This record gives sequence, structure tokens and C-alpha cells, in this order.
Amino acid sequence: MPYINIKTNVEIAKKQEESIKTKLGKAISLIPGKSESWLMLSFDDGCRMYFKGENKLPMAFVEIKLFGKAADNDYNKLTGAVTEILGDELEIASDRIYVKYEETMHWGFGGKNF
Repeated sequence: MPYINIKTNVEIAKKQEESIKTKLGKAISLIPGKSESWLMLSFDDGCRMYFKGENKLPMAFVEIKLFGKAADNDYNKLTGAVTEILGDELEIASDRIYVKYEETMHWGFGGKNF
């Protein structure tokens, strides 16, 4: 049950969104037990954002929420993949991307909790 939200000051074209969706669908499997079949994504593009006091360069804040836990090394791999995907698709430098992980043991779906 992973959820990924990408917030960026870059405008994302539909073609880029589809490509990012596909690539993230593959990348989420870097976390054992996670797959695209349960992945939910959202995109918040064209946001007013500032980093280091300025807003002229592309930037992104990525939230990744998981049911359960993962190892630090798995998170490291996924962070690398996410920053590579956003670099390739949106030309955002890796040092202008924050990735935040959140683990939860309580996740609802289908009217009940796991």
C-alpha cells in the first residue's frame, strides 16, 4: 500500500506524467513486498515553492507513505531511483529534491484496516 505524492514548481505535461507513473511503478518494487498493483500516485505541479530562499530553479518535494516498514538500504535505493526519474523527466537536480518517508501500521482500504 504505497502512496507517492510529488509536489513541484515544474509544470508536468501529460506525457511526462505517464512516463513518471510508469517508472515509479517499477521503482516501488525496490521496497520488498511493494508493487505497482497497490501504488497510488498524485501530482501537484506548478506549485509556488522556495528552496534556499529562491524559487527560480526546478525543485520537488516527494512524500512516500508505506504500510509497514522497510530497511534503510531499500529507502536509499528508492530515493536514488526517484531523484533519477525526476531528473530525467523534469530536469530537476538531485540536490533540489527532498524525499520524505512515512511508515504506518494502520492503513485502511475497502472499508476496513489491514
